[in-house]
Amino acid sequence: MARVHGEIEGKPKKTFAGVYALVRRIPKGRVMTYGQIATLLESRLSPRAVGWAMHGCPPGVPWQRVVNATGGISTDRLPNMPPGLQRALLEAEGVRFRQSGRLDVDRYRWSPRPKR
Repeated sequence: MARVHGEIEGKPKKTFAGVYALVRRIPKGRVMTYGQIATLLESRLSPRAVGWAMHGCPPGVPWQRVVNATGGISTDRLPNMPPGLQRALLEAEGVRFRQSGRLDVDRYRWSPRPKR
């Protein structure tokens, strides 16, 4: 099955539900990247489409735990998101940021165990 518009493979609502289910599993103080989530979902979504899903996620999904590949915060540039909110939420969970404003992805990355 080909990705719709090159970003999503399958029906967006069902595919986004897979993103939310995975993000709900990320423990406090840990993060995943948009690309990592796309890969774990067998590339049915591009990393950009994972971002779209996160932008519209339902309540109870810890959206702050998804960062870009370099450990940067991507929500600060959104017009409806208070600058610094994602960082503050992550810092409250014990995540530390470098002077560059990025977190150490290797240190904080969470990788779920493969399903058996």
